[in-house]
This record gives sequence, structure tokens and C-alpha cells, in this order.
Amino acid sequence: MTHVNILTYILDVNTLTYKTEIDMTVTGPDFLALQARDLERAAAFYEMRLGLRRVPASPPGAVVFDTSPISFAVREPLPGVDLDAASPRPGLGVALWLQAEDAQVVHDELAAAGVPIVAAPDDGPFGRMFTFTDPDGYAITIHDKA
Repeated sequence: MTHVNILTYILDVNTLTYKTEIDMTVTGPDFLALQARDLERAAAFYEMRLGLRRVPASPPGAVVFDTSPISFAVREPLPGVDLDAASPRPGLGVALWLQAEDAQVVHDELAAAGVPIVAAPDDGPFGRMFTFTDPDGYAITIHDKA
């Protein structure tokens, strides 16, 4: 008669029932794109207001910027996406943070240009930070500490 420890039995059942190893590993974010109502207006906003530069070639229906550590783009909406139906705004629940050398300077320039500021500058664990909304209503947080 073989004696089986109850913990061994539970581990064996779990191994048989649940896959415990992953065949591949996801390493993290690699590309970020916001869907925009008007692609050129959105691209111009990010160029003129935030100083982002377009990469030499972007895929059709998108403008990709030369950002790091991951690429950032604006693109035409995917089929079936209605940004006007997004309530109260597109991207609700997603936290998008962009790093700047001096968040206060960026804030002051955006505020002077009439860009809506939804969270005033404040100091936190990621340096000086504030949140604004882009022309499509996405809330974007700027911070200045790596």
C-alpha cells in the first residue's frame, strides 16, 4: 500500500487541472496609440503643444512619434469605434503618463494655450505632475521624474 501525503495529492491534482507554466513571456508595453477623430488635428496638437516629432514613415491611417522607451502614435479610429459615444471621455480608466524634462513649464504653456487642465500641478513620487485633456478628450498626465 502506498502512502500519499494530502499536500502531494493537492499539488498533483492542481498540476493536472491547471497549467502552471506559461509557454511565452510578455515583456511589457511596446507601442501605444490613441484613436483620434481628426488624425491631422491630433498629430498637430502633439507636435505643436508637446514638441513630439513624427517618425519618417508611419503606417496608413496613423502618425507615429519618435518617443522612448516605447513608441506613441495617434491613429484613425478602428472600425466600429465611436469616440463621440465614449462617456464621459475616451480612455476612461486608462492612465497614460508622458515624461517631460520640466512638467511645470509644459503645464504653463498648455494652460496659456487654453488646453483644459484637469489636475493642477502637484509634487508626487514621480516628480512634478499634472493632467490635461487632448483634443479628443483623453486625459494625459505629464510628469518630470524618471
